[in-house]
Amino acid sequence: MAENLKIMVINGPNLNMLGIREPEVYGNHTYADLEAYIEEYGEKCSIEVAVLQSNSEGELIDFIHHTLGNFDGIVINPGAYTHYSYAIHDALASVEVPAVEVHLSNIHKREEFRHTSVTAPACVGQITGLGFRGYLLAIDYLLEEVSSRDKEIEA
Repeated sequence: MAENLKIMVINGPNLNMLGIREPEVYGNHTYADLEAYIEEYGEKCSIEVAVLQSNSEGELIDFIHHTLGNFDGIVINPGAYTHYSYAIHDALASVEVPAVEVHLSNIHKREEFRHTSVTAPACVGQITGLGFRGYLLAIDYLLEEVSSRDKEIEA
């Protein structure tokens, strides 16, 4: 595993309403539960994880920009911005930090407008419908990706 690995987990609009908003879709766990779940996993993996949330597109872009030179990977749940924010797509593409898009619900089983992600093409992959566990799977992937990259650099 890469030493001193740093992952930024970015959550978009309305994720702060977990446990309140549509519990039949998103469950009863709160955003604080999600933060604790991710942070505990980071500790278990001996990596630094920054978990951030904003309802503002510009702030999400600022978070992404901050990863350049400061973080090894991004886990992002852009929320509704997934479906129309070319600005977030461009920010992800511009930093060249590997990113995995995550969605708590299976966006492909929901309303038609949710089936298209304009941000996913700027990511190395997308995980949908696996709830909180999707974040950990994304972190695991990034851990392997960064470790592989570091081994190639050493060779």
